Amino acid sequence: MTETIYDALVIGSGAAGSLAARELTAQGLSVLLLEAGPAVAAKDFDPFRKKEPASSINIWERIRATLKGQPIQARAAFFTERFSHLFVNDRKNPYTTPKNAPFLWIRGRQSGGRLHTFGRVLLRWTDDDFRIRSLTGKGVDWPLSYDDLAPYYAEVETELGLYGNRDDLATLPDGVYAHPAKLTKAEEHFKRDVETRWPDRHVVSWRYIAPDPERMLRPLRAALATGRLTVRNDAVVRRVTTDNATGLATGAEFIDRVTNKVETVKAALIVLSASPIESVRLLLNSASIRHPEGLGNSSGTLGRYFMDQLPCLASGTFPQEKGWETDDSAPIDPFYNPSGGIFIPRFDAGSPARGDFDYQGSVGRAPAADDAPSRLSFFGFGRMLPYADNRITLDPKRKDAWKIAVPHIRCVIGEEEKSLLKRQEDTLIELVHGVGGELEFIGSPLGLKEIGRGAFPDADPLSRLMFRTWFRKTMCMGAAIHEAGGARMGGVPTQSVLNSYNQCWDAPNLIVTDASSFPGSGVAGTTLTVMALTMRACRHLAESYRAGKV
Repeated sequence: MTETIYDALVIGSGAAGSLAARELTAQGLSVLLLEAGPAVAAKDFDPFRKKEPASSINIWERIRATLKGQPIQARAAFFTERFSHLFVNDRKNPYTTPKNAPFLWIRGRQSGGRLHTFGRVLLRWTDDDFRIRSLTGKGVDWPLSYDDLAPYYAEVETELGLYGNRDDLATLPDGVYAHPAKLTKAEEHFKRDVETRWPDRHVVSWRYIAPDPERMLRPLRAALATGRLTVRNDAVVRRVTTDNATGLATGAEFIDRVTNKVETVKAALIVLSASPIESVRLLLNSASIRHPEGLGNSSGTLGRYFMDQLPCLASGTFPQEKGWETDDSAPIDPFYNPSGGIFIPRFDAGSPARGDFDYQGSVGRAPAADDAPSRLSFFGFGRMLPYADNRITLDPKRKDAWKIAVPHIRCVIGEEEKSLLKRQEDTLIELVHGVGGELEFIGSPLGLKEIGRGAFPDADPLSRLMFRTWFRKTMCMGAAIHEAGGARMGGVPTQSVLNSYNQCWDAPNLIVTDASSFPGSGVAGTTLTVMALTMRACRHLAESYRAGKV
């Protein structure tokens, strides 16, 4: 039988992989998509699973998940048992870290990846995020600018149909919005008070996508509709294959998760979009005669400059308003809670002491009695600088359920990050208290600080004790779930893995389009930037392929 050779092979079906499949099939290419987990169906989103937690800390849900094999996934700040089947089993998917530097690797292995569990917020970055060295004197600038990416941001936003509003802020560029987004009465009050007291600080609505009742992201549905996409689920890729003569990528070797059979597929072009840690692990595991230190590692930078954004979690009340309300901006979904909330972008733009952090949160959206103060909660995200010794390597002593070497993850913050985290915490305390709010706790990798009535004052004593005990394991690096770097783009092949179009310097028919390609962490969510980069890179790759350049 003649072996099928596809025009393109896409590895991973999340934010990057689904956009890659959409763009490449739209360009007329035949595409094979490999996804390590199963397909999802209506049964995976059964409304019966949507139950109120037994307590505000949902400690027992986390304990049950831990006993079932998810001790890492159960530490995610917003983990609920309803979504447990959309996170990996940690026993089958282990990894290692230095003993004194824990890292939370939160992930999902199924069609759509983490798109089924992420916050759905899609924000543009600014040139402050792309010009790291120009602003800080450290790290490297991206080999592209905001203007290079803006048209692709707009295309992705248009295709996804975002909810959001135009806010005309220099620190948070507006996008293309199909629907307006509302604030609760308490959020309107909070916004008014913050912006009156601090004119340079702004409170805006989320820019987000609502849950899709089809349970499959629109771009992936569009790719399937072309008839040029073949999807293979339960395909655990263990290495990218290469040609020993040319060094070019030729396909992939994978293990069928159900049968354990090893198979090989071939393609002219390879798109690696398996998520940052997984993609770097795969490149390292793809060592060959032409790529002895790993595919794409001639510069020695593969796996290095790994980052996550600095996490900060806080909760409390806003006594100026009472009770709570449900946002009806988007249609009510039977499985997911309503989306929506507020975002406080980076402020003091251009100032040497500016805040390289932002906050995502809500006021008056969590259940509260009609006569009780409205609840508020915030999650802060801060910039982390890229350091060469923060890296992903392979741990030869540990294997996963498919006998593949697991990643060893080192992500340690320096003194600059510790200082920034303290400012991030202090600023949030100042902001909430300055408009009459009352925090109960705030915490980060620096530790837990309880204020007033303390964390979860209405929870039972055992749950509160467990929360305090587990906090450092929960709010450590990785908790932001915005990991990036490890296969960074750059202007020269001696200092980077990829060029400005996400092409591997050592094998230009391979592109890496997830956040492993990021030279810097940014401070807003990474998903929209991943999608825009993927569209740009795939379009360039397809054009080069048709021109015979790859």
